[in-house]
Amino acid sequence: MSASYTGFADVYDRLMEDMPYGDWVEFALQVWDSGDAPGLAVDLGCGTGNVSIPLAQLGWNVTGIDLSPAMINVARRKAAVAAGAMKAAGGSAAFEEGDMRSWAPERPADFVFSFCDCLNYLRYDRDVRDTFRAVYEGLAPGGRFVFDLHHPSMLPRFAEEQPFLLREEEIAYLWTSEWDGERSEISHELTFFIQEHGGFYRRVEEKHIQRAYEPGEIIEWLRASGFDRVRACADFSFDEVDESTERMFFIAYKP
Repeated sequence: MSASYTGFADVYDRLMEDMPYGDWVEFALQVWDSGDAPGLAVDLGCGTGNVSIPLAQLGWNVTGIDLSPAMINVARRKAAVAAGAMKAAGGSAAFEEGDMRSWAPERPADFVFSFCDCLNYLRYDRDVRDTFRAVYEGLAPGGRFVFDLHHPSMLPRFAEEQPFLLREEEIAYLWTSEWDGERSEISHELTFFIQEHGGFYRRVEEKHIQRAYEPGEIIEWLRASGFDRVRACADFSFDEVDESTERMFFIAYKP
């Protein structure tokens, strides 16, 4: 797993403004389902804080962890702007560079979440298992873990629908994808042109690889890590996963 989202961290929010961040926030609240906010919540793969900061503005104390220093820097700037609203609600948001496979909180967390298909970037079984073990060790007894993954049918569909193009005055991109059925992986090649001062454009190239996982193996690995009350849900709901599901959500508890 390598750091991505480095060259275009400053324009990431503009490019991803249509993502359902509000739905992820609401789903986290539904899974927590308690009158009081968690003592500590941890956002693994927090990106620029688009879920962490809104939860902090609702009174949660959130630590966001991401592998990309550039994304962490953007999240910190956004948290500084929102500091007044977070303080008024009794919440906070701190951001740290780190690896979800080996993170360890200073004190046990009550709630750990990872959204926007971050775990699809873990390309090997051992990486997923290491992440589950790290989460289990980092949770307090009774703590909850929730995350999402693309349904296995979605990644080859992305490859079928590519290329993806955007052309605006200040930014443009070309996004191509290739599906590797033997490895159950999709490779995304992204070329961005970002307008700088003076009207010149900066070219940024990034490569992102995601792997598809079957829901059964994810549930098996969660249980092997010690979690119980494990369930898989579909598309921001508590419905069962089926072949029409696009985004799978997994909920697990530490006994």
